[in-house]
Amino acid sequence: MNSIDKFKNDNGGIGRDNIKKIIPYDDPFLMIDRVVSLDKKKIIAEKDVKADEYYFRGHFKGFPIMPGALIVEGLGQAATLLIRYNIPSHEEKDVLAYKIRGAKFFRPTFPGHTLRFEAKLTFKLKMAWFVNGIVYRNEKVVSKVKMVLAVVDKDKFRGKYSGRTK
Repeated sequence: MNSIDKFKNDNGGIGRDNIKKIIPYDDPFLMIDRVVSLDKKKIIAEKDVKADEYYFRGHFKGFPIMPGALIVEGLGQAATLLIRYNIPSHEEKDVLAYKIRGAKFFRPTFPGHTLRFEAKLTFKLKMAWFVNGIVYRNEKVVSKVKMVLAVVDKDKFRGKYSGRTK
């Protein structure tokens, strides 16, 4: 049994509180509300976009639209969980954005929408994990993203950069 399997509910999904126990994100920056399904190759996660999200106060003023960068962030957080599902002792690692190889946006996201993040592992090269993702709302494509995430030793990485502000 994978160490993350203990967080799955009877339907194989993972709720928001348990997501917070797996990846190092918390409110207001956790961009996924639930995992619908998770296996070694693919994750499907969702976010309910609410009118009171912090970023709507200033993006776009008077016309709340979800920033594309945060849509990519949500997909990256889902991909982080997928990668952690594939590595033993994932608690000892940090998963970092290494490269966004391409991101395209096809339609806007507004309060009241639910985004579905689908991320698939395409291959791994040493500690670099290549992910293709598609973000949907109402079965229509919102965004397509190709990214590379790096897995690093948590203690070494944080030790090297702790206390830095410049």
